[in-house]
Amino acid sequence: MTKRTIRPAPDPTVAAPSSPDSTVTAQPSPDSTVVAQSPVARFTAKWEATGTPPNLPDYLPERADQRRDALIELIAVDLRYRWLDFDKPKRLAAYREEFPELKSEPLPPALIQEEFRLRRQTGLTVEASDYSRDFPEESQVIEQSQRPIDEKSTLIAKPAAETALDDIDVGQRVDDFDLLMGLGRGAFARVFLARQLSMQRLVAVKMSHDHGTEPQTLAQLDHDYIVRVFDQRVLDEHKLKLLYMQYVPGGTLLGVLRRVQATPPEDRSGQLLLDVIDESLEAKGEIRPSDSSVRPEIASLSWPETVAWLGRRLAEALDYAGKHGVLHRDIKPANVLLTADGVPKLADFNISFSDAVAGTSPVAYFGGSLAYMSPEQLEACHPGLPGTASDLDTRSDIFGLGVMLWELLTGSRPFDDSSASGQSEKSLERMLDIRERGVGPEAQATLPPDCPAALKRVLLTCLSPDPDRRWSTGAELAQQFELCLDPRARDLVDPPPRSWRMRLRRYVIPITVAAMLVPNVLAGVYNYHHNKSLIVSNLSLEAQQKFEGVQSVMNGILYPIGIAVVVYLSRYPMRMPRGLRKGRIYDKQTLAKARSDTLLLADRAVLIIFSAWLLAGITYPISLQIVAGHLPAGAIIHFIGSLVVCGAIAVAYPFFLVTFYLVRCIYPMMLPQGITSSDDARKLRGLSRRSVRYLALAASVPLIGVAGVTFLSPDEITSVIVAVRLLCVGAIAAFIVVYWLFRLLEKDLRALERVVSHEPATRSA
Repeated sequence: MTKRTIRPAPDPTVAAPSSPDSTVTAQPSPDSTVVAQSPVARFTAKWEATGTPPNLPDYLPERADQRRDALIELIAVDLRYRWLDFDKPKRLAAYREEFPELKSEPLPPALIQEEFRLRRQTGLTVEASDYSRDFPEESQVIEQSQRPIDEKSTLIAKPAAETALDDIDVGQRVDDFDLLMGLGRGAFARVFLARQLSMQRLVAVKMSHDHGTEPQTLAQLDHDYIVRVFDQRVLDEHKLKLLYMQYVPGGTLLGVLRRVQATPPEDRSGQLLLDVIDESLEAKGEIRPSDSSVRPEIASLSWPETVAWLGRRLAEALDYAGKHGVLHRDIKPANVLLTADGVPKLADFNISFSDAVAGTSPVAYFGGSLAYMSPEQLEACHPGLPGTASDLDTRSDIFGLGVMLWELLTGSRPFDDSSASGQSEKSLERMLDIRERGVGPEAQATLPPDCPAALKRVLLTCLSPDPDRRWSTGAELAQQFELCLDPRARDLVDPPPRSWRMRLRRYVIPITVAAMLVPNVLAGVYNYHHNKSLIVSNLSLEAQQKFEGVQSVMNGILYPIGIAVVVYLSRYPMRMPRGLRKGRIYDKQTLAKARSDTLLLADRAVLIIFSAWLLAGITYPISLQIVAGHLPAGAIIHFIGSLVVCGAIAVAYPFFLVTFYLVRCIYPMMLPQGITSSDDARKLRGLSRRSVRYLALAASVPLIGVAGVTFLSPDEITSVIVAVRLLCVGAIAAFIVVYWLFRLLEKDLRALERVVSHEPATRSA
């Protein structure tokens, strides 16, 4: 069900419904409270609040002499909502059968003509002859409304009066434009497809009454995802303003939203978007593009990915407009046009303004659709609250974009405003209260099962009640939507809630310590057994005891120092995950430092480990020489060879274990918090290159073990053969595991590099 926010006309007794395709501006009463008193206004408000047809008899007066006129006025409202807004069409013939008051005399020609126009605007092919059976006495009026396009009528000026928008229709020539087809209408504007005679090109012309000026900045906005505004003309004699712009034939996201609401979640995909566009093209007589490279890409996307695809482009449009000092302030489905290829273009900036808005009064900036407004924009619209227009920035538009994309993704809005319909101060206060609570569990339960966790996080961030917790620029938001389109990267940054990657994020310290400690302990055990069998066991008992004492002292000094240095160097990667889980926000410099330290942690740790083994390789032979008095050259060679093997084990294996865990679980946690830079991509590439060298080192372990056997005598081989066999077999098995981790790590690093360098997403897993 589509819910929309109403903007009553200045006279509530003749209020007309506002289409979602229109931009409306409130006319608040002196006390800033709008009360719907007339039956038409109450009927309109009911349509807006529920999206379902109200019961017409409930709004009819009791006096019989007033019922027919009131009924005709209500039917005119009902027709527009049914045909244009909520896809629940009903014919005049059905109304006439339902209400005897309509049979007493012919229906007003204007009402019949209104149904005729509405049916044409929805894309139906309607002939005047279709009405001759039901309304023979009015057939002449209908015939006149469908005069051929080539029989142009020129709009005649009405002195000292405004030309009514309803007096403008297809087939007329207005200024430099031949009106070919109606594209949309609202209470304050109409949009036509027109041929500009001077340029001989098709354009979209938006006509509205000239009450004020529009920012000239709009004509300077030239972006792939913003409808190009060519120029505007003011017809003083008609008090009309013509804004002519790029013609975009694929319909709007409003039509897509209606299709989403009528389609089960499991049947939605990127093809749904293309189907709606093709129907719009067919209704306008346009040809579907056959050589498009974009349409196959869209067709391959799931529906959540399609929403992210659209969101990325619209976020780029907001970023571009924001850099030019322009805010949109009316983000909604009807204001997003679609090309024949499916590319979205943001339109209707007619209530946008420059960033120089300090001191603007509420009446000047009260605009847009309430349902899509950010809390700060709602507060600015409330005359009794301290918020002003100068408080608004791109983050307000990002909130509106989040509301629209959530609605497009789920079919319903994230905030239930059914209890806060209208524009009174109390209604605004209720809507503010609803938004300040955030998106509730009920709304989150409407997300489709295939919605990636990354997309959920991005949209919830857009919808944060606190502007400081939203994305600060459209560029940051676009980067996050790009992440949502990369299956591997998004699962790294936002793993499924029950996945092992999500569970292991809590144990960064014990896992990192274990990843470094276990290979070192195994290397130490092998080194001790190897040296004891070949060297230490041949020493005297007293020398053995002295050596054990020296070894204990060295281990007692080296291990605590090494651990202390590793802990200091890893303070950011160790502490920040805890803070992020608790919702703490870090500045960009701290995040950049944490990301850098995370990628370098494994290198730093193994460097310290290597230094310890190198120090041991120097100290132990010296201590053995001191306690034993003399060591043969062969014993020293065996000792050094053992240290080389164990050092390789203690360096290569911890590197891959630590790096794999950090890249899979910890580093991605820091990416959603702030926009990254080319420096991040450089460091990821550097880590990828270093991992190749560590892989070669891991492959050398069994080879060094086998090579070392050639230096042993037959008697020595017998004493260590079991240990050497275990070393070789274990090293081969370990290399297989390390190689598997290496391949996964390479894919992860490439995916993360795409994220931080803003490269287009790939469809590979």
